[in-house]
Amino acid sequence: MEVTMDPLFLAWSYFRRRKLQQCSDICTKILQDNPYDQAAWSLKTRALTEMVYIDEVEVDQEGIAEMMLDESSIAQVARPGTSLRLPGTSQGGGPTPAVRPMTQSGRPITGFVRPSTQSGRPGTMEQAIKTPRTASTARPVTSASGRFIRLGTASMLTNPDGPFINLSRLNLAKYSQKPNLSRTLFEFIFHHENDVKNALDLAAQATEHAQFKDWWWKVQLGKCYYRLGLYREAEKQFRSGLNHQEVVDTYLYLAKVYQRMDQPITALNLFKQGLDHFPGEVTLLTGIARIHEEMNNIASATEYYKDVLKQDNTHVEAIACIGSNHFYTDQPEIALRFYRRLLQMGVYNCQLYNNLGLCCFYAQQYDMTLSSFERALALVANDEEQADVWYNIGHVAVGIGDLILAYQCFKLALAFNNDHAEAYNNLAVLELRKGRIEQSKAFLQTAASLAPHMYEPHFNLSILSEKIGDLQSSYSAAQKSEDAFPEHVDTQQLLKQLRQQFVVL
Repeated sequence: MEVTMDPLFLAWSYFRRRKLQQCSDICTKILQDNPYDQAAWSLKTRALTEMVYIDEVEVDQEGIAEMMLDESSIAQVARPGTSLRLPGTSQGGGPTPAVRPMTQSGRPITGFVRPSTQSGRPGTMEQAIKTPRTASTARPVTSASGRFIRLGTASMLTNPDGPFINLSRLNLAKYSQKPNLSRTLFEFIFHHENDVKNALDLAAQATEHAQFKDWWWKVQLGKCYYRLGLYREAEKQFRSGLNHQEVVDTYLYLAKVYQRMDQPITALNLFKQGLDHFPGEVTLLTGIARIHEEMNNIASATEYYKDVLKQDNTHVEAIACIGSNHFYTDQPEIALRFYRRLLQMGVYNCQLYNNLGLCCFYAQQYDMTLSSFERALALVANDEEQADVWYNIGHVAVGIGDLILAYQCFKLALAFNNDHAEAYNNLAVLELRKGRIEQSKAFLQTAASLAPHMYEPHFNLSILSEKIGDLQSSYSAAQKSEDAFPEHVDTQQLLKQLRQQFVVL
């Protein structure tokens, strides 16, 4: 006689083993036989939610709509060191653009790509549309709310016969009084259906039923308000939730609200307050390090990343950021140790081998340099990565004096990514060495238009224009260079020289 396992128990076993589709299918069969089985209904909502669940703790990227149509600006000109939107608010110890490349927003490029790494306030709508906001696509991020709606429509595919729960016919007041069902239902509405309005209604009624004493519902209310862009209301709910129960996630949600409202100092204080209750909590330490890094305070960021590694010595982001900082502070040998550590941990991708190749080159371990770049080329995932690797190989070729190889490498970089401003700039310098002035000037103008935040193309164009006697073009390019990098001594000397010549004229 064959003994069959209870279907609900089997579905629960599948859920625990993350076989979510099988769990959902078994729950569907149970519900066909008994549509009022609350246990199967609740388990199916949890399985469907887990399939599309996204961790809300990470600071998400601002789309063009959020950035350009933001009416919640507090101060148009923030004091230095108090805003994430003000480029160049370095508080000492920050690298200059001459040493470390900058993003469009004026922040140094970080060692680890994460949401909001490359975001920044564009000056004009044209600039916002032209500049890619993410590391994986050249298309600017459109409205975040639009992205959530797209996720919601895609999630319908889990049920070909239509939605599992018809939200318009749901009596939210009845479900809000059933604590066992209301939480799974909320997460289903919020994550799977992306219907924030209904989720907010359910959370408000459940909070009321719990006599405003349940911290979990207050946090969910805060998440709904955050998704709707009501940051002050979200802040109140998260604060209230923290008064009832100290939870690490609530600190992270609240810090995310403050970062979106451009209040990094408040976010830092909040993280430190969280560390008093949860000493050594890695996520809080990482949050502090990220804010310091975004505010161009690299020395403090590195100290906090080191604290992260004391708690968790396999934290990839901390290792990558410390390695990147050592590389840009002229310590490639130490950076090499950190990147080798990542390799030992099993991180195996194009970016890591690319960085290893550069560290080996600057540490004068030439035997390893080209083999690392060969591995990087074998692991590329898209054309942008391929362009970056060829660009770096071109740098190595310049370093060893092989200008023909360098020229070919920069050409290859442009073949894979036609918007690679650095490659245009370096090609222009090589063309000038060959005496092709017009070609060089065209490349520099292209580089300057593609990356107005870089000072090198503007400065090079200024030098070139001055040599061929076009003083007006030289002066305007030098001014743009000074805007991008005010401390650049050569630019200041050039401007002084040009002003003297204008006085003589």
